[in-house]
Amino acid sequence: MADVTTADPSSPPARSGTITLARHGEPALSRDLTLNAPEYGDWWARYEVGGLKAGQTPPDDLIRIAREAGVIIASTRRRAIETAQAVVGDRAFATDEILIEAPLPPPPWPPWIRMSPKRLGFFSRFWWWFFDHHGGQETRAQAEVRAGQAADRLIALADQGQDVLVLAHGFFNWMIANALKRRGLTQLLDQGHGYWSLKRFRRV
Repeated sequence: MADVTTADPSSPPARSGTITLARHGEPALSRDLTLNAPEYGDWWARYEVGGLKAGQTPPDDLIRIAREAGVIIASTRRRAIETAQAVVGDRAFATDEILIEAPLPPPPWPPWIRMSPKRLGFFSRFWWWFFDHHGGQETRAQAEVRAGQAADRLIALADQGQDVLVLAHGFFNWMIANALKRRGLTQLLDQGHGYWSLKRFRRV
């Protein structure tokens, strides 16, 4: 992770800081359409490079958490960076590609099957998770390794006594959350998977 300020290791903290995983705000790309599987692949590619829908205001609790955080890190995707900018204002933050969303290759379906991007996203994730359908992209096993690596980095920062805020993506935040729990951290807050939602952890 670049540009992350760490505490003085010669002065160990009395307790670990918190780790907050926040999902980005609502993207601008419309979901009000129906697609087949190949079209969904193109739609997801546009989603991955797009930014946020205009006119959104971050929740007050997220702004407060950002104000109190010692370290703020965003995914390198545009929607995560714009979320961080909306939350922290002029304050500097780091970015790290280890936090990008897990891939969503479309399921291997015939083109006559059409549905909304939301439903296709669900089935794409199902095929990726349970049937290892990755289309040459990152596999579930590889993403789980990445989530564990991200969790270890976040724990190392929090163990220095500073609160850490991550602004990233719904499903991969869930994967990091599971990795944090496997490493013994306690979940303090879980707001689900909606836009701007929070998950918070601490070693106790």
